[in-house]
Amino acid sequence: MLRAEGLVKTYRAPDGGPIPVLKGIDLKVAAGELVVILGASGSGKSTLLNLLGLLEDPDAGGVWFGGERVNVLGRSARSRARGRFVGFVFQSFLLLPSLTALENVLLAARYAGRAGPTTRQRALALLDELGVLERRDHYPPQISGGEQQRVAFCRAVLNDPPLLLADEPTGNLDDANARVILESLRARARAGAAVVVVGHRPEAAEGASAVFRLQNGALA
Repeated sequence: MLRAEGLVKTYRAPDGGPIPVLKGIDLKVAAGELVVILGASGSGKSTLLNLLGLLEDPDAGGVWFGGERVNVLGRSARSRARGRFVGFVFQSFLLLPSLTALENVLLAARYAGRAGPTTRQRALALLDELGVLERRDHYPPQISGGEQQRVAFCRAVLNDPPLLLADEPTGNLDDANARVILESLRARARAGAAVVVVGHRPEAAEGASAVFRLQNGALA
């Protein structure tokens, strides 16, 4: 489902010097697999996920969704590929404060051109499954961090994306809410999605198909 070959990313320091972050990353994730990438803060985990999800361009290397190399597509085509293939779970939730919980979830369908009554019913069912249905008409500032992350998870999976990318999805959560999100990610893999989780909490690796550590720009 997801293949990356030779991903390289280097940033520039304020003095213009190079800061190598990723030094030739290779990764394959099949449908139904949960792959966990652990690493310290600043190791490049979020950068790697951004490259895999087409939010940033690599300096070298390629990313494939299925059999299609997608990182070389034009901006519009990459956007369509993201909408068709990828669901993101962000550490910082990225919910729009002016929209209710339900409206935030439905944004995923609008982005992919799938809005409609059936989609609304699915969104409500997901909110119920994650235990936040009663918050559907609340705005993000009115609900807790754990509830916001569960709403954000519902948005990420609303379109049943074949690829789910989670960036430190439990980093801002207490243990109870972290368990809810991690089990939901495992359930998506069991349902057939390819799931990639980056983080630093060892419990994220429980039940994983493969576990890697990102260190010095390389996966081990």
